[in-house]
Amino acid sequence: MAGRWMNLGQYNAHGVRGAEALGAGIENMVTGIHSGADTDRGITARLRYLTHSAAGYTAMERAGIAVTPRTLFAWLAEERTPNTANRARLDAAYWNLRRHNIAADLKRRLTSRGGTRIEIDPVDQTAVERRHRRDLATRRLTVRPRHWNAAVDAWLADDDEALDTVWDEVIHSLGSDYDAFSHVSSLGWNA
Repeated sequence: MAGRWMNLGQYNAHGVRGAEALGAGIENMVTGIHSGADTDRGITARLRYLTHSAAGYTAMERAGIAVTPRTLFAWLAEERTPNTANRARLDAAYWNLRRHNIAADLKRRLTSRGGTRIEIDPVDQTAVERRHRRDLATRRLTVRPRHWNAAVDAWLADDDEALDTVWDEVIHSLGSDYDAFSHVSSLGWNA
């Protein structure tokens, strides 16, 4: 992790770690069922998705859903509804499986045509006294496929350290002032 912003808020600058923004951007690309887990329609859709494959049953098991086959069939037939705790577990299992299922597509989309171009917005310095402000501008760069593959793998594994390493490699190409972008206000891309 680059170090100039170790005390980011000291002069009232606002932002997040670049790796955190990168992970959040990847997470925002994951789409799924719009109906909430607190609705019957949402639970039915999650159950169908989860029971469609062996990976779904594994995801339910990892989420702590331990019900008999009879109960599961009753849920699927909409004869019984899961309790609040099991609804939350079903939602967690659904999103976990969804993230795993979409990872390959994310890599394909982000690495196409030699990589995806991102826009890096520097930390927000509007509350910083003029004498303490750094001269930072919005930067644009193309993130190469090897970085995207590593970033998606780190995101999928919830590995903040690996995401941080990827971010440091990405901003290294910005030149000597790369440390200025170890924290950012936002990242944007279209893939």
